[in-house]
Amino acid sequence: MRTRQVTLHVALTVGGLLMLFPFVWMLLTSFKGTHQMLNNPTDWLPSPFVGQNYGDVLSESTILPAYWNSFYIAVLNVVLTLLTSAMAAYAFARIKFRGSGALFVLFLATQMVPPQVTITALYIMLAKIGWVDSHMALIVPTIVNPFAVFLLRQFIRAVPVELEEAARLDGANRWTIFWRVVLPNIKPGLGAMGIIAFLAAWNSYFFPLIFLNTPELFTVPLLLATYAKQFGAIDYGLILAASSIAVVPTLIAFLIGQRKIINSMAASGLGGR
Repeated sequence: MRTRQVTLHVALTVGGLLMLFPFVWMLLTSFKGTHQMLNNPTDWLPSPFVGQNYGDVLSESTILPAYWNSFYIAVLNVVLTLLTSAMAAYAFARIKFRGSGALFVLFLATQMVPPQVTITALYIMLAKIGWVDSHMALIVPTIVNPFAVFLLRQFIRAVPVELEEAARLDGANRWTIFWRVVLPNIKPGLGAMGIIAFLAAWNSYFFPLIFLNTPELFTVPLLLATYAKQFGAIDYGLILAASSIAVVPTLIAFLIGQRKIINSMAASGLGGR
């Protein structure tokens, strides 16, 4: 048993270092000058360290607006996704009606349909209501999340029914029970799903690429993709510096939420069965 644990930890450590390598390389390379990147691309450390790349990025008038666009879109996406998913999860977990099981399975089956399949119909629908080239096209279609509903439903089913019955005897209606009893008892699930939703919204590239045309509305991933075209010849130092800045929120979210996500998965029954 001891040997197996040591082997497992060694394998996980090696795997973690391999996954960390691209981030370390990106960060170090962002401090290299153009001459070193082109003539000595295999050098591990910058020689000398060049901080001008970050100065050039921050001096660009497009990076801060793109950062703000990504941030507020991600926050709104998290809030609306948790709200709609929690209500749907509560309905599927506690409200019994004819066909609820089949409807839930059908709802989960939509998770298997890639967005590329439905993007044409979605684009036409959003164009008719005037949401193309606006942030509404990135927020509203993404707040219906089958995985979030499934995860929160698992947490709600773990909440003792007796708590809701006691609240009902005290005169609470279903809406009050949902807000005052159910939601406080599924905070770990809400926290984990919030982090997952934030990372998905922050890193989203496909939807902004399809729906946004105005540079002032660009998000960070879309802005990074346009840097090579904006500056003519590819300035790798500039792109890597911008990428290093863009990855900061995802690293913070990961460091804060990694244990919360793992514990939530285990508590919901997704991780150990």
